[in-house]
Amino acid sequence: MSRKSYMRKELLHLPLLLQLFGTVALSMFAPAVHGLVVRDLDSARAFFYAGLLGLVIFLMMAAVLNGRRNQQTALGPLLSLFGAFVLLPFYCAVPFLEALPTTRPLNAYFEMVSAMTTTGATMFQDPERLSGTLHMWRAQVGWMGGLLMWVAASAILAPLHLGGFEVTAQAEPGRRDAAGSARSAPLDPHLRVWRATRALAPIYAGLTLLLWLLLLGGGETPLTALCHAMSVLATSGISNVGGVQIGSVGITGEAVMLLFMLFALSRLTFSKDTVTATQGGLRTDPEFRIGIFLVTAVPVFIFMRHFLGAYDVAAMENLTDAGYALWGAVFTVMSFLTTTGFVSEHWAAAQNWSGLGTPGLVLMGLALTGGGVATTAGGVKLLRVFALYLNGRRELERLVHPHSVSGQGVAGRRLQSNGAFIAWIFFMLFALSLAAIMLALTLAGSTFEQALVLSVASLSTTGPLTQFAADAPIRLIELSDAAKMILCGAMVLGRLETLAIIALLTPDLWRS
Repeated sequence: MSRKSYMRKELLHLPLLLQLFGTVALSMFAPAVHGLVVRDLDSARAFFYAGLLGLVIFLMMAAVLNGRRNQQTALGPLLSLFGAFVLLPFYCAVPFLEALPTTRPLNAYFEMVSAMTTTGATMFQDPERLSGTLHMWRAQVGWMGGLLMWVAASAILAPLHLGGFEVTAQAEPGRRDAAGSARSAPLDPHLRVWRATRALAPIYAGLTLLLWLLLLGGGETPLTALCHAMSVLATSGISNVGGVQIGSVGITGEAVMLLFMLFALSRLTFSKDTVTATQGGLRTDPEFRIGIFLVTAVPVFIFMRHFLGAYDVAAMENLTDAGYALWGAVFTVMSFLTTTGFVSEHWAAAQNWSGLGTPGLVLMGLALTGGGVATTAGGVKLLRVFALYLNGRRELERLVHPHSVSGQGVAGRRLQSNGAFIAWIFFMLFALSLAAIMLALTLAGSTFEQALVLSVASLSTTGPLTQFAADAPIRLIELSDAAKMILCGAMVLGRLETLAIIALLTPDLWRS
């Protein structure tokens, strides 16, 4: 065995959390180079020193753990994933705090948790307060968090039948299917993570690069195009200028971003390696079909509401404004359904055209529905919605024909017999989590409306809801320290989902 192969083998057997720590440390040199190029020397120095210190710590820990082989449990990788969302933001916040000494450590940690979980809620609503290098770091951390969830969906959550796979897998949530995993992937979780990373990282990076080039061709500045490209693929909604509506790409750039948001509706848009894959492809994929239906039906509903409003105020003559209103609704609905949270530059025009304001409940409902399983989107997930829809339709059929025998067809065969029951359990756990977080936020001093919006935004990982779902934008920096910590926990809970947290707290699963 060559020395290179030996080193790679030893690196693969390091604890997963330590591997992620080393990756984050290495990634800090990218904003350091950016700061050096744009002459932001303070930020460049902060990221360079933090990255160098992280690499030294990583190498020391790797040397200590060299040659050790710890017994891998079924939930070990899931615990490492939980640690990545809780502990890594502390390290990510170090250069952020050094480059922005006017903020508090809690605010910097909140910012990094929000980025790592692809929530995108920000303490700094004024983009001018942060330098371009810090904006790039926020988007980059969100991009890495999205890639982490892509890899974790295949290598960690799927073998444990979590993250939406519990609806389709023929096993109980949290139980490892040893036979199935032996046929499809190596049992060693480190090798599963490595193979998933090697397969998905080039796709993820290639799509980001392509979108960045397209946005550059549309006239966007390089940094803004890069931040928006990374945010669309990661569904983080992070922007260095305050949102797409403030950018300079226009409808053409928004149309390009909308096409790339399709990757958050279903994994089948680029792969057939999940348990939802069938020979029919996207044509029979329930997640993609439900997503397209919502992106079509909700904008039509909003447009007709605006249409009636415009009819009352005699604005029917301006068909151009009507077209802008329809496009603004389509883009914004797609963005919030995928939990990205970008708003079209014509979203305000859609409201002004009719004189009516679209309720924030529509945006919150879309974010709660969420995108597809094994994607970077948050929310309840479309596959669970499909399982509940099939169960509801079947119950209605039984009211008319009590002794009928159901045939679900090709699309229904991908769901296990009690898939709707498990989906309903998850939905109830999600509702209980929402109620608990709302109660905690109200006890921490938030109003009822703020608590509702903040709870939905954190659990669905759709941070921009704080700016567009309430009557007035919520200033997160003005929240109490207790409320900020509650939101940090809620964002981690929304990213990992309740069933995964329950699996981590179950002693029987650790003993198995």
